[in-house]
Amino acid sequence: MSETKEGVLYVVATPIGNLEDLSARAGRVLAEVDAIAAEDTRHTQRLLRHLGIDRPLISLHEHNEAARVEQLRRRLLHGEQLALVSDAGTPLISDPGFVLVRELRRSGCRVVPVPGPCALVAALSAAGLPTDRFTFEGFLPAKSGARRKRLEAGVWREETRVFYESPHRIRDLLDDLAVVAGERQVVLARELTKTFETLLEGSASELLAIMDADPDQARGEFVVMLAGAPPKEGAADDAEGEGLLRALLAEEVAVKSAAAIAVRLLGGRRKHWYQMALSIKSEA
Repeated sequence: MSETKEGVLYVVATPIGNLEDLSARAGRVLAEVDAIAAEDTRHTQRLLRHLGIDRPLISLHEHNEAARVEQLRRRLLHGEQLALVSDAGTPLISDPGFVLVRELRRSGCRVVPVPGPCALVAALSAAGLPTDRFTFEGFLPAKSGARRKRLEAGVWREETRVFYESPHRIRDLLDDLAVVAGERQVVLARELTKTFETLLEGSASELLAIMDADPDQARGEFVVMLAGAPPKEGAADDAEGEGLLRALLAEEVAVKSAAAIAVRLLGGRRKHWYQMALSIKSEA
């Protein structure tokens, strides 16, 4: 850690289960900072006690984050070194911290990441689904109508879609996926890095059947990964796509960018829209 008096906020990733996953750097930073802003001070205190670290704790959670910004900014401006942690994993990834980091950066304060465990990345690394492109959507709405609407809005996406879910709603999410995604492959990563870590795969209906046979499989925190939609390249979308591409190219959007926008809005293969855009461009 720097020995200067410059104030720094370290965004520190902590274990999602296995305490051995805490990096040496993260442990050193937590031991040396002036104070630690924690989502749940009691939870973080247990981690610090395990590490033999005694540092002052400041609560920072979704209900008080905005109110904490000025207090922490003043401390940084006075040259203090602070750390931000969540209950588990990397702060800001479906956890508090975004408002604090945004406002501190806007004020010119230095923010330094101390990378480490993240359930999203850990799950993808072992799921056997494509990872060249993926969309992370965090926790879906609790109510079925809103949740299903979100699922349907991206059902055409070709990349892997990733969600977090609690044990209380995992069956409800799988029920909705069975309707929206049919037989498409789903991988569930449960209790990552913990004693009962499990990865299950199958259609949403098949996974529900597994949980019916073994209720323990519905326990724990979940990362839910949905295989992307199969690539489509159909004439039915070509008229709409051609109109979109012509409008974009008329506004001098680059061919590559126009194709990317068509994929995002209409689905289908990037190569298909790219070739169409090239053809339109050559007419000019």
